[in-house]
Order: sequence, then structure tokens, then C-alpha cells
Amino acid sequence: MSLIYWDTMLFVYWLEEHPGYAPRIRTILSRIEEREDVLCTSSFARAELLVGPYKTGNQELAGQIRAALQPPLVRILPFTGDTAEHYARIRAKPGIAAADAIHLACAAEARVDLFLTNDRGLAGKIIPGIQFVASLDVNLF
Repeated sequence: MSLIYWDTMLFVYWLEEHPGYAPRIRTILSRIEEREDVLCTSSFARAELLVGPYKTGNQELAGQIRAALQPPLVRILPFTGDTAEHYARIRAKPGIAAADAIHLACAAEARVDLFLTNDRGLAGKIIPGIQFVASLDVNLF
């Protein structure tokens, strides 16, 4: 069993049925389920996903997002004082944006096995506490 962190955009692709990425996302979700891995993301990702529905007043979509990001399907990781320490170390390195550092810090604090993103600038980064940071097209699934 592995702990797999999804960056926000992967949830966007899944929830919005993105024509280019949704099939890949469904394949990954199936494999996560088959392997009995744990899918996780941060409370920050949940906040990012809710911005659009709040802007448009779409309470139905906000409810769908909340329902999708619930156990047992998704574990939501908090931003704690210990996470803040990870964040500070990550942000101290050049080339990582604040929002990305929040995601990476939450994942590092949880000691995830795989941080999955569609941000090619993050893929391959070495982050203490995370086994692998990989792009969506990685052939692990």
C-alpha cells in the first residue's frame, strides 16, 4: 500500500471530465483502488478547488467537490506547525512557488510515497519526506 498525493489539477481533470486527461485520471484511480493505495491531498487543494464554485455561486458544484474529497476515497492532509517547517525549507530553495511549496510540504509531512502532478517543473524534484515527485504521464500505473 502506498500513499499517493494528487496536486490540485488532477482533481480538476477528474471532476470536470477533461477530455485530454480524464481517461488517464480514471486509469490511475482504478489502479489506486486495485492496489489499495491511499489517495491524499491537502486542505489547501480543497480550498483551491472550491474557489471557482464560490466565485460563480455554484453551490451544487461546491457540494460535489466536498463529497468527492472525503474518506474513504481521499484523505485530506492538514497544514500544521510541523508542515510549516517543511514549507519554509522548501520555499528556501529557488524555483518553487509558494502554492507548490504548500502542497509539497503537506505531502512531505505525511511522508507520501508518490506526489503526482501535471506540473513538469515539479516532476523530478527531490523533496525530503517524499519518495518520488512525478508527472501525470509517468508509467507507474
